[in-house]
Parts: sequence; C-alpha cells; structure tokens
Amino acid sequence: MANTQTALKEAMTSIEGALGAALVDYSSGMALGTVGGGKELDLTVAAAGNTDVVRAKVRTMEQLGLQDSIEDILITLGSQYHLIRLLKGRDSQGLFLYLALDKNRANLAMARHQLRRIEAELEV
Repeated sequence: MANTQTALKEAMTSIEGALGAALVDYSSGMALGTVGGGKELDLTVAAAGNTDVVRAKVRTMEQLGLQDSIEDILITLGSQYHLIRLLKGRDSQGLFLYLALDKNRANLAMARHQLRRIEAELEV
C-alpha cells in the first residue's frame, strides 16, 4: 500500500510523458497532494478546475438516471492529455487522481493502465 506522495511520485516516474499529478478531493476542490507541474501547469488551479468537470459529469449522470460509475475522464488538448480517475472504495469516496501528460511522449493506454494500478495500491 502506498501513501499519497508515494503514489503520485510513482505516477510521475512510471508513466511516460507525465507532466504533473495530483490527488484531489472533489467535494472541496482541494489538492491533497501534488507532484510535478510548474509555471505552465499550476496543479492547484487544475485541481479546482477539474473538480468542476467531475461534479458536472456526476450531476449529468444523475439527471440521465444512469446507474453506473465513472472510471475516468479524458480531456485531449493539442499538446497534452489530462486524465481524471475517480477513486473507488469506501475510504476514497469523493477523491480523484489527476494526471497531465505530454501528448507526444505518452502512451494513453499504458497511462490509463498504470494509473489504475497506482489507484489499487493507494492507501488514503
């Protein structure tokens, strides 16, 4: 089992093209931990903004009456992928992992696979 910082560092080192990673509480919009980022990728701003994305999708699913759960949300930009993975489990309700990737260096399928593995090992 990995703690937050260990899991985020693992994402940065094991996922090709990773630019930044965060664990976010989407009830508050607060980043509980961040790694990477920089002046061009403010992970605190990204955490708050992507909280709105998650809330909107959850609300839309409720309005549609969909009885399903969100695995991940992908936002594709010109030069980056932004991957949001909602955490499962009783102790991790209301949390998501956020990962920003360099589109030219990342393998999206492998990134999703690795993020799923990191989620499974994360102890919140």
